[in-house]
Amino acid sequence: MAHTFTDENVHDIIASGKPVAVDFWATWCGPCVAMAPTIDKIAEEYEGRVVVGKYNMDEQNDLAVECRVMALPTILFFKDGKKTSLRLAGSQSYEAIKEKIEELLKL
Repeated sequence: MAHTFTDENVHDIIASGKPVAVDFWATWCGPCVAMAPTIDKIAEEYEGRVVVGKYNMDEQNDLAVECRVMALPTILFFKDGKKTSLRLAGSQSYEAIKEKIEELLKL
């Protein structure tokens, strides 16, 4: 199951230095809802190596504003406490997300 990121916990999780994948989503976003099972599957597969989770834009917005997230769904990737250049926007396949996570682990 994917982690639930909130404005209260996301900065501390990123600051831990662990690789982090943040899925920005909203309940009204059809592609976001369709991708949810894929995000959960990726989170299970990479448990212990990458913190994979969801950031609900209906309830949170600090990180989205800070990272200039303008479209949903968007997945941003962090490592060593910093945002990387890796980014996925729009509906993504399991393979595409996994490929980016593998890139993240190699940084």
